[in-house]
Amino acid sequence: MIKSMTGFGRAGMEDDSRTIQAEVKTLNSKFLDLSLKLPRQFSEKEHEVRNLVQGILERGKVNLALDFIPKKSNQIPVTINEELFQAYFEKYQNLANSVVAEKSELFKLALQSPSVIVNMAPDEATEAEEEWELIQKVIIEALQKCDQFRKDEGESLFEKLKENIQVIESALQQVKAIEGQRKDRIKNRIRSNFQDWIEENDFDQNRFEQELIYYFEKLDITEELVRLETHLNYFIKVLNEETQQGKKLGFISQEIGREINTIGSKANDAGMQKWVILMKDELEKIKEQTLNVL
Repeated sequence: MIKSMTGFGRAGMEDDSRTIQAEVKTLNSKFLDLSLKLPRQFSEKEHEVRNLVQGILERGKVNLALDFIPKKSNQIPVTINEELFQAYFEKYQNLANSVVAEKSELFKLALQSPSVIVNMAPDEATEAEEEWELIQKVIIEALQKCDQFRKDEGESLFEKLKENIQVIESALQQVKAIEGQRKDRIKNRIRSNFQDWIEENDFDQNRFEQELIYYFEKLDITEELVRLETHLNYFIKVLNEETQQGKKLGFISQEIGREINTIGSKANDAGMQKWVILMKDELEKIKEQTLNVL
């Protein structure tokens, strides 16, 4: 069964020490386009999070936001090097005095200077690793919920695509039903248009028959009808496969469109054109929907 690339998942946990929330939103994309929002103390875990996402969601435009809120009043997620901060602040203050510059932003500037906000101490780092294990579980749960959302959306998408193909198949049967009448109308039109001319003029009978054969071959759509039916059957077969099929369904849609367009250009028949237009309309719906198939 196919999956949609549109999904949503949320998970969280809370205890006496912390609150953890993870939220995942996905849209369609040709590749894995991941946007992460992680707390600063876990920013170095981006590669691990990317691997978790790729292992479950595979591809798509993915937005993952993680919130980590410690509950202990003395627990902060980073360590501040106060001595280095004071050194930066004094240095910036001296520079400001030397050029008689505004000093209102010196605190912020010193706080953002290199190595003022540093990694946790070893014991704090150990605690952070323990917290990271909890965070991983929350992230995985959110990703799994998002994946289930994609499966549910995929079931709905499957039914829509199947209906679209059935409409095209029904129109194809209508085209087949009137194909014989179309050929007869073409023959009668040729006879009517050329009968008087043939009686009044000399011509090469063999050459004339060759030209008629060539003309009928250009208008014949038998091969296109067969190929179109084959492509429709293959589309349904791929639709029922479990692996990633979005790109393959897109390629098959292009082939279906090629055959429909050729039928329309060769048909030269108003009765057949209305069915061709119907098939084109359904195909546009299919192309739009397959963009969202994983």
